[in-house]
Amino acid sequence: MLIGEVARRSGVSARMLRHYESLGLVQPTGRSHAGYREYTGEDIRRIFHVESLRSLGLSLRDVKRALEDPAFTPSKLVDDLIRRTRERIARETELLTRLRLIGDTEPSGWPDVLQVVALLHALGSDSPERRQRAALATDTTAAPVEALVEAALNETDPNVAGALRWALAQAGDTGPALLADGLAAARPEVRRRAVRALAEIPTDTATELLRTALTNDDLAVRQHAALALGPRGVAETVPTLIDMVVDAVNDVDAADALGALAADPELAERIATGLTARLSPGFAAAPVRRRLAQALADIPGATATRTLETLSDDEDRGVALTAAYVLTLRVTVNP
Repeated sequence: MLIGEVARRSGVSARMLRHYESLGLVQPTGRSHAGYREYTGEDIRRIFHVESLRSLGLSLRDVKRALEDPAFTPSKLVDDLIRRTRERIARETELLTRLRLIGDTEPSGWPDVLQVVALLHALGSDSPERRQRAALATDTTAAPVEALVEAALNETDPNVAGALRWALAQAGDTGPALLADGLAAARPEVRRRAVRALAEIPTDTATELLRTALTNDDLAVRQHAALALGPRGVAETVPTLIDMVVDAVNDVDAADALGALAADPELAERIATGLTARLSPGFAAAPVRRRLAQALADIPGATATRTLETLSDDEDRGVALTAAYVLTLRVTVNP
């Protein structure tokens, strides 16, 4: 079979077949009387073997070794091909994501494209200072919010993370829907970054997502959600906030949140009762009693006052002084 017919049947161009011959990959077995190359059935099978190995990403040199060196084993080469393919897919995926983010901003011209590319480069920088500057300088009306969300969910530097949360808060209701996936992430640190970002977004959508976070499997996520929702008047946060006071976990912030909720008279009584219940003899150590007395400072009503009066006679001097001082403040505020 002459080279032209082989090219038509195999799909390999005559030029490539000549190249294979020059490399010693596929040598036509014979020549016609006119000197033309003649390929046998075995030669054509060799061509298909070459093409099959090339389709796996092997170089022509590796193809030649695979076909001719009996000691050549495929396992190491295949492992290397897998590694390189994964790296290429990662690069291509990153490029696709970047292009989609640029497309989502609906750029009107190349300056808009370049601005987004500069932001993406800055957010991916190894320099925390550069990432922080990029977040603080972001025009959230034109920036790809998805990029800010991804950066916020993966940021480990606290200063940069704060700047990213600020930027997301400026973006309004665009960010919360994207942060919802973060609340369900497998990694606990991502879930915690998501809830902290939502806590700084004062929209109804963010509030609803924070409500769902109150039942999250991660205690830290529930606590962050409670601290954010207390000042928003969400009554379901009361048990978690009281636990935080008892356990000394952001207890000052938790007490402030309880004080905000206590603006509702019905909730005030419920909060006072809940705090008082944690004073069970033998269970509440002196530091716990002192924190509970401090938390009762901003809770109006007779129940809170009676509990503070009891604590003012506490056997622990620190607890007694704290409760007595809180009582004087209540008298001053409500003579």
